[in-house]
Amino acid sequence: MSCGICFSLFVCLCLSGCDRYANFSLPPPTPSSPTNSFDWKPDTSPVLSPGDWDSADVLNPSVLHKDNQYYNLYSGFDGTTWHTGLALSHDGIHWQKQGRIISPNSGSWEGSYIAANGSALLSQSEIFYWYQAGPRDLPEIGLAHSSDGRQWRKHPAPVLAHGPRGSWDERGVADPYVLRIGDSHYMYYLGQDRARRQRLGVARSRDGVRWQKLRANPILELGPDSAFDENGLGEPAVWQSNGKYWMLYTGRDRIENRRLGLARSRDGVTWEKLPGSFAGSERWNNKVICDPSVLVEGDSIRVWFGGGDVASPDENLHGQIGVANLIPKL
Repeated sequence: MSCGICFSLFVCLCLSGCDRYANFSLPPPTPSSPTNSFDWKPDTSPVLSPGDWDSADVLNPSVLHKDNQYYNLYSGFDGTTWHTGLALSHDGIHWQKQGRIISPNSGSWEGSYIAANGSALLSQSEIFYWYQAGPRDLPEIGLAHSSDGRQWRKHPAPVLAHGPRGSWDERGVADPYVLRIGDSHYMYYLGQDRARRQRLGVARSRDGVRWQKLRANPILELGPDSAFDENGLGEPAVWQSNGKYWMLYTGRDRIENRRLGLARSRDGVTWEKLPGSFAGSERWNNKVICDPSVLVEGDSIRVWFGGGDVASPDENLHGQIGVANLIPKL
């Protein structure tokens, strides 16, 4: 191989690597009535519980509104494998399960453990769904799309891969949450490094398939010792309202209790954690609340979330799904 060819190949590889990272921020949020924080007002009872194929856990709701119905693409665990199921509702409270819609393909990059923990987004008449799959100790993020929520076409390869050796997301990317602003998509996600630290980052895409990670990732760090998020962050949900970007995220302490934290930002990249956290107060969610999915409906902000009565890092929580309202505080 000649030196000229070697140099050309080196340049191509460098440019390809550079294309995967970028400096960016989100557009300025729409001006509106300001608020400093939110009060958490949950319903006392779950709205979706385990059943047949989802007999162990029902968690990770992703809710959107389409054709005068609410669609809930949620994660169900059967004791061995995580699948994605669909439930429909006219009010977001009373749900009818439609069955399992996405399962891992053991003959592909997805493996056999999980095709769930996803984020659904409506684009014109089609639903896009980014989801976590791959080996349990090295997850990546895939993409499927559907016109009716029942029949799905998967992209053949991961659309967001783990980072290179030594990076903050070297040992996996998971928990996607995607929003579209203008002609760009923004994905907030969990990244895990070789020390098993789980923190949050963001990536940007025009088409939802080819993503650029923010060079300055991670954007949200672990809390200090004894904080509710001292042992890990995950499951971000981001929206814009009241003149800011807001994020609900799951924080884990050292004994695997989980609560929701709240952060705010003016550019979607630099975040300020707000004091305190939202904890479960009912018997069914007294150890865990997690997995928020946020829908802004005019002046109303609704959150569907997972809850459990067992402090466990990943599954067998007796997981169920609840609903809450966020009430602006002046």
